[in-house]
Amino acid sequence: MYGCETWSLTLREERSLRVFENRVLRRIFGLKRVEVTRERIKLHNEDLNDMHSSPNIFRVIKSRSFRWVEYVARMGEGRGVYRVLVGKPGGKRPLGRLRRRWDDNIKMDIQEVGCGGVDWLELAQDWDRWWALVNMVMNLRAP
Repeated sequence: MYGCETWSLTLREERSLRVFENRVLRRIFGLKRVEVTRERIKLHNEDLNDMHSSPNIFRVIKSRSFRWVEYVARMGEGRGVYRVLVGKPGGKRPLGRLRRRWDDNIKMDIQEVGCGGVDWLELAQDWDRWWALVNMVMNLRAP
């Protein structure tokens, strides 16, 4: 999870992370044994999520990226990290579907929480509203 604040995940990568998390949880909790018949039952993903008390891996990634966004947004325009985050690269892009940028992921995450249409740079300047948003992200139930 090192550096997950800056990840821009594709659907394939999200699926791989979900499979990895379920595989680890299945190994931790093992097979479940029915008391009466002594049969072993393989745990389904919903059962694993119910048994696991920690947040989903995607909620952790999103909350960490929101924390980092707030830190970078408060840096100011003179810092290089801020310019990379907000700036638009020059030159021509190749034909095909546009790549999702980190900025686009932040906008989609904010819209998913229900705060669509809000400028995230202005929202990050208000510490209380921003942390309420981070807490909402942590409480989402991701598939």
